[in-house]
Formats: sequence, C-alpha cells, structure tokens
Amino acid sequence: MMKTIIAQLIDDFHERKRPALVARHKKIVLIPGKANVVIGMRRTGKTFFCYQKMQELIADGVSITQMLYINFEDDRLLGFTIRDFQAILDVYYGKYPEHRDTQCHFFFDEIQSIAQWELFIRRLLDTENVQIYLTGSSSKLLSTEIATQLRGRSLTTEIFPFSFQEFLKYHRIFDTPPTIRGAKTISVLRKAIRDYLEIGGFPEVQTLEPAIRIEILQGYIDSVLLKDVIERHKVKNLTAIKYLVRHLMNSPGGRFSVNKFYNSLKTMSVKSAKNSLYAYLDHLTDAYLFYRVPIHSRSEKSRMLNPAKIYTIDTGLLNAMTYRNSSNYGALLENLVFMQLRRHGYVIEYVSSKEGYETDFFARHPIKKEIKLIQVCWELSDEKTFQRELRGLQNAMKGLSIKSGTIVTYDDEASFNNIAVIPIWKWLLSPGIIFPECFT
Repeated sequence: MMKTIIAQLIDDFHERKRPALVARHKKIVLIPGKANVVIGMRRTGKTFFCYQKMQELIADGVSITQMLYINFEDDRLLGFTIRDFQAILDVYYGKYPEHRDTQCHFFFDEIQSIAQWELFIRRLLDTENVQIYLTGSSSKLLSTEIATQLRGRSLTTEIFPFSFQEFLKYHRIFDTPPTIRGAKTISVLRKAIRDYLEIGGFPEVQTLEPAIRIEILQGYIDSVLLKDVIERHKVKNLTAIKYLVRHLMNSPGGRFSVNKFYNSLKTMSVKSAKNSLYAYLDHLTDAYLFYRVPIHSRSEKSRMLNPAKIYTIDTGLLNAMTYRNSSNYGALLENLVFMQLRRHGYVIEYVSSKEGYETDFFARHPIKKEIKLIQVCWELSDEKTFQRELRGLQNAMKGLSIKSGTIVTYDDEASFNNIAVIPIWKWLLSPGIIFPECFT
C-alpha cells in the first residue's frame, strides 16, 4: 500500500508543471557527502527555494526524473514510519534503474515529521549517489539540531521574507537595482519602500488586499505559536505566551527584560514562572519569529545583566498585529535595517555608553571582517531627536575607534564629516556602502 502511494507521489511530481518563481538571492552550495538543509520561519518560501534549485539543475542538463520530491506532510503519507523509507528507494529505482549510475537529487519537505528520519538520511549519504535537500518548520529543523542529528553532515541555508531588491523584482518594478536614478526613478523607489515597509516580504501576501493580507499574516503568528511552540514544547500557559508575543510586537527594537515583563503580568493577575518566560522567548526565537540583539561588551556579565533588544522577522507582521501611526514608524525602519543586516550574515549588537548614549547597531561580519556603526532616524526635521542620534553615533565612533558611521533615514540625505546620512531605499540598494557582494 505505501509503495503504491509513493509511486503516485513520484509520478505526480514528475508530471507537475513547475511554479513561476522570483529567484531568491540565496544559493545552495553543493558539497559531496553533505545534506543541504533549508531553514527559516514558516511561509518564507523554503519549498519554492528548492523549486528554484530544481530549475537550476534542469538548466544544467539534469533530467527531472533524476529528481525526487516528497512532502511528508502530505495526508496520503499518514502512518509513514522509519520502516517505510526503504520503499522510497525501491519504488524510485524500480521506475528508473538507469539512474543508479548517475547522481540524483532528493528533496524531502517536512521530513522531521517522521521519527528517526536522520538514520535514513545518514544511510543515503553513505550508500547512495544522491544529493539531499531537507526543509522543514524552523523549530523542528534548527541548524543546531541538524548538526547533532547528522553529525556534521549538513550545510544550512536560511531563508527570510523578501529583501527589498526581491520585493522590487517580484512586483516587476526593477529586476536589478537601477544605476540611473533620475527624479522619476527616485519617486518610484520612494513609493516602493513605503509599500515594502507596510506589506513586508512574505511571498504569499504581496498582491492581496490589506484586510486579507492582515488576516493571513495574523494566521502565520497563530501557526508558529501552535505548531512550533505550543505543540512542540507542550506549553500550557497560553495566556502568558500570547501576552508575551503581543508585548514584543508592540515594541520592535525595544529592550526587553523578563523581570519587568513578569512584574507586569502580575499586575494583570496573569500567573507565570520567570523560568517559563525565559523558555517561551527561547522558543519564539528558535522559530525565527523574533531575534535578540545583546549589548556590545567584552564582559559576559554585562551582556547578561543588560537586557537584549528584540526585533521581529518582518515589518508586515508588525503592521498586521499592531496599530501604527506616524510617531512610531521609526521603530519599523529600525526593524527593517536590522533584518537587512541579519539577512547578510552580520553579527549584531547595540552600543550603550556610560554617558547614556546609544547606537542602534554595531554590526560585524565574521567572514569579511567588516565593522559598521549604524544609527536609524526616521527624519532629520525633528532636531532634538536627530541630535540625540548623532551624538550617540559620534560617541560610539570615538569610544570604539571606528572612523565612519551611517545614519539611515526614511527619505533624508546629508553628510556630517565622516558620517553619511542616507535614505533607506538607497541604503538597501547601494552595494558600495553596505553589501558589495550582492550585485556582482
């Protein structure tokens, strides 16, 4: 019976028309003997990223029959166990015995649904001429867990919601960053960045009406909470964790103290242990919903005592979960800058001096050895706010002996000696300033 179902799944995949894709800027690096693991929050496009790899393989002359794709959350596979994995090989090579002598590419979606799946994957790596690709919900297929279960036999690729450049490409505004930026082009980019800030980067919601988009994005939160946190970690205190999510969503980029939040729950007569709140935050960050940014310090004690700043994976989610007005759009802008740095592999901290000055981002790239100081300010017209941000950046530059800094704004542009003030749309698309490798 299971072999019949697997045969049907293989036939369905091979005759199915491939979906139209917006190419992501991430790439899967193929190394013999290593499984490729694609991780990220739900609905960020991990499966479509695998389809992108399939298209690249076809363009390189690999036959579609040399590929196998199985989604282990398909309802037809209910009851599938570790004993059924061998049936996949039996059925596939029974259909295509000629592929025993060629390299094949096996894509397994949501494989963590099957207990002891890692035993089968290790056997494939050791005995078959196959390149393996695994995807799954982030909390069940984390890189740390994969490293343990596959014992160093894997490479991990993180998938995030669309970057601004991918957003422009998806909406057919610009396929590549425009090099000629006259008044018309700048106007288009200004509108696009406002839309990107509002809609966010989740692929499924890009062209939906606002009310439907908000409903779907709220459903993403419910899905992460239910499947990746509550069910997996057997969370019982649903009230406390929902209050936690709401609190973090309402203060993107804010410092978060478990002790203070614990006390605020007490005032609302919501019972929860402090240790449980620490665990809930760990679960939510494991699921890629939130990110913690610690203070920049050489002292581990200082890093532990000072609260981390918390950011959310997507501004569209923030807009769907909370009410926004013009006074707190600066927090969305700061969240957007954080995600761009995180997307490109920077290790991020914030700077807080003894004099009380703060700089939003101390960003260090572990491979390129670059260090950047970045401050975020919505607009220069608020003189008091701008001077505070400028002093914070100057203080950090002096204290850390860093020669230059950047202030990212919504639409203002200026320069102050060795500090560049740049609008967000230009910062996101300027390879010489931030990410020279992205557009080569």
